[in-house]
Amino acid sequence: VQLQASGGGLVQAGGSLRLSCAASGGTFTNYALGWFRQAPGKEREIVAAMRWSGGRTAYADSARGRFTLSRDSAKNMVFLQMNSLNPEDTAVYYCAARSSWTTNWRSASEYTYWGKGTLVTVSS
Repeated sequence: VQLQASGGGLVQAGGSLRLSCAASGGTFTNYALGWFRQAPGKEREIVAAMRWSGGRTAYADSARGRFTLSRDSAKNMVFLQMNSLNPEDTAVYYCAARSSWTTNWRSASEYTYWGKGTLVTVSS
């Protein structure tokens, strides 16, 4: 399984970005896809996760109400729409996957596959 994240960039506070994660090399019907982020000097943390089948989503408190996950099943892509960005959202964002949904979706150690990150910088 390969994951490729894209869509990062520089945005002013209050702005929006949409990150994309292209998945390949597997059948993702039962997979869980997660977005994580890691700011300089901080641990990697969950942003949001999606159960591929049915599209069930879950959000970290920091993301709920501002970020939205969606998917294009035909293209095996997952999107993270980020609105009302603030400087605290500055981080490298990673998409990750595991072969099934888990109640421990917040934990990075639960995910088997990782893509290279995409940098999001929010200026004040």
